[in-house]
Amino acid sequence: MSKFLKIAFFFFIGILLIWWSLHQIPPQEWDKFTIALSKSKFWFIFPVGIILGLSHLMRALRWRLIMEPLGYKPSIANTFLAVLIGYLANLAVPRLGEVLKCTLLSKYEKVPAEKIVGTIVAERAFDVLSLGVVFLLALTLQFSVVEAGWNQFKSYTTPIDNSAQGIHPIYIIMGIVVAILLIVFFLFKSKMQNAIATFKKIVWGVWEGITSATKLKKHNLFFFYSFAIWFLYLLATYVGLYATAGTESSFQTAISCLAFASIGMIITPGGIGAYAYFMAKVLELNGVDYTLGLANGTLQWFCQFIIILVLGGLSLIILPIINKQKK
Repeated sequence: MSKFLKIAFFFFIGILLIWWSLHQIPPQEWDKFTIALSKSKFWFIFPVGIILGLSHLMRALRWRLIMEPLGYKPSIANTFLAVLIGYLANLAVPRLGEVLKCTLLSKYEKVPAEKIVGTIVAERAFDVLSLGVVFLLALTLQFSVVEAGWNQFKSYTTPIDNSAQGIHPIYIIMGIVVAILLIVFFLFKSKMQNAIATFKKIVWGVWEGITSATKLKKHNLFFFYSFAIWFLYLLATYVGLYATAGTESSFQTAISCLAFASIGMIITPGGIGAYAYFMAKVLELNGVDYTLGLANGTLQWFCQFIIILVLGGLSLIILPIINKQKK
């Protein structure tokens, strides 16, 4: 129930951002928005799809490289297909894809799932650093735009005041939880000891996966894959800006769009609502009409959604077939 409510909350945020984005368009500008979408170059989905497909392949190759120090070398095909299915699952339930692709690779390649979960943690940590580099680039190339965008972002977020909520109920709930855990522990002590031993094994496996990134023998290849992933993201964003008339921009603008749109992909499931809104705001700060920017952001998000839907769906079909043939 807790997980469901969390997912529902972030979907609600996404829907709210869609509503907010559309309500930023003045009534007299609605025709411009619909015309911009109707006259979009939809064939751009093919070059963007190829670019993003290559970025997903680079991610699969990097993930496979991180697994090598653990003594595992899954096939490129299985790793790539598992990554695509993971992206597909993330569209429905955030972070489900990370678990699912580990489960699939564990099933077809006989790799311990707890160890490769650790490699995912290591990958995500490096992605955070990479996103930080993208923001630094945007800050260097477009300081005024990033500063204005950040100020706007802060103005839309209001801190939650916890002072009126009281602290005592929290302590009461924590006390009840601790008491229940203690009772369960003493009632099922023998079983709990086995469970603790299993838990330790899982934690150790995850830790092995995390530290595998520090034991890489091919550091240069790892950094090449990481650079390629983010460069291809940037290239897809840049090419996508040419899909609608009036939003054609420079690489510098594309870097700022990628930085803020990536935040949008994080805060809502699949970037629903947030991706297009942040894209529109960045383009607006670069002198592009907000309505046109929103049309482009909506189209770029939709392209990515369709690409993942198609590639992920095909991967679901292909993965069991190629492994059945292999057997």
